[in-house]
Amino acid sequence: MKLYSTIDKEKGLIEYTDKKRYLWLGSVFFPLLPLYFISVYLKTNNELIFLIPLCISYIVIPILDWLVGADTSNPPEEIVPLLEDDKYYRYLTFLTVPMHFIVLIACAWTVGSQSLSLFGVVLMAIMAGGYSGIGINTAHELGHKNTWIEKLLAKIVLAVPAYGHFTVEHNNGHHIKVATPDDPASSRMGESIYKFALREIPSTFNRAWQLEEKNLKKLGKSSWSFENQILQSYFISLVFQVSLVLIFGVEMIIFLIVHNVWAWFQLTSANYIEHYGLLREKKANGRYERCKPHHSWNTNYVLSNIVLFHLERHSDHHAYPARRYQSLRNFNDIPELPNGYFGMYLCAYFPWIWFKVMDDRLLNLPHINGDLSKVNICPKKRNLIFSKYI
Repeated sequence: MKLYSTIDKEKGLIEYTDKKRYLWLGSVFFPLLPLYFISVYLKTNNELIFLIPLCISYIVIPILDWLVGADTSNPPEEIVPLLEDDKYYRYLTFLTVPMHFIVLIACAWTVGSQSLSLFGVVLMAIMAGGYSGIGINTAHELGHKNTWIEKLLAKIVLAVPAYGHFTVEHNNGHHIKVATPDDPASSRMGESIYKFALREIPSTFNRAWQLEEKNLKKLGKSSWSFENQILQSYFISLVFQVSLVLIFGVEMIIFLIVHNVWAWFQLTSANYIEHYGLLREKKANGRYERCKPHHSWNTNYVLSNIVLFHLERHSDHHAYPARRYQSLRNFNDIPELPNGYFGMYLCAYFPWIWFKVMDDRLLNLPHINGDLSKVNICPKKRNLIFSKYI
C-alpha cells in the first residue's frame, strides 16, 4: 500500500491509501487467462475447454460481483493530483498492451498447429475475441490521455481487434453526442442489442472517417495520407493479421474473421449498456445540455471494475473524461446497473430479459420519474412504449 498525503489550508493534513492499488494488476493479467486454457487443452485435447473462459466471464464474475460487493468510496479531491501523477497507474496500462498481442498470437498458434475441428476453431476465436475486445477498453483508457506515448499505444493495441477508428470516433464523436438521438453509440429504450449493433458498428466507423477527414482537410492533408490516425492503426492490423495467416495457415482466415467480429461485439455490448435510454435535455438554442453523471449507467462492483480499469464508473468518466481510472468517482442518485458489465452483457443478449430488468429501472430514475419525454426511445418502438407506459 502507498499512503498519499497533502496539506490543505482549511482541512489540514489529508491522507489517503488506495486499497485497490495492487488489485489493478487484475486489469493487466486478466487478458492472459486464455493462455491457461490453451495449456489445459494441450494436455487434454478437449475443445470444450475453450467454453470455460466464457463461463468465467458471463457466469462466475457476475456471481462474484454480487458476493464481493461494491465499493462506493472516492479518493479525496485534494489527493487526486497526487494519484494522477503517480506513474505506477499508467505503467499498468502500458504493460497491458503487449498482453493482448501475446494472447492472440498464442491462440493463432494453437489453431495453426493443432488439429482443431471447425467447432474448435470458432470456440477458440470467440475466446480470443472476448479478450481482444478488452483491448479496446485498454485503448479507451490510453486514448483519452494527452501524452504522445499513450496515444501511440492506443493505436497499437487497437490493431489487435482491428478496430483502429475507435479513439477518433469515441473521443470526438461519442463523447460529444452521447445520450442523444444523434449518437449511434448510445442505445435507445426498446432497441435490442442486435438492432443496436447493426446501427452502431457501421455508423461509428463512418463518423470516425468523416471526423478524421475533416481534421486532415483543415491541415491541408488528404484523408488517404498516412497522417490519418485511423489508417495508421489499421495498417498495423493488416500487417499483424496477414502475418498470422502467412505463418499459421489459411485456418487463420476463419479464425480472425470470427475473432474480430466478436471483439467488436464486446465494445458494442459495453456501449449498449452504458447509456441505454438516457437522454440529455435539448435547450432552446438547439444544443444539448452538458453531459452530466446521470447521463451514463454506473456500477461500482469491485471485481469487474478491477479487471476493466474502472470502466464501470462510467458516469464520472463521461462527465469528466480526462480523469484517470484510479481517481474516478462514484456519485449519489445516478443510474446504477444491477450487476457488473459481464453480467449485464449476458442479460442484454436475451432482449426480453434486458427489457424486463432495465425498462422500469430506467423510467424510475429520479431525473426521469416516468416522463417518457426525458427518455431516448427507439423510433420504431415509440408507439408500443407509449401505449404500455401511458
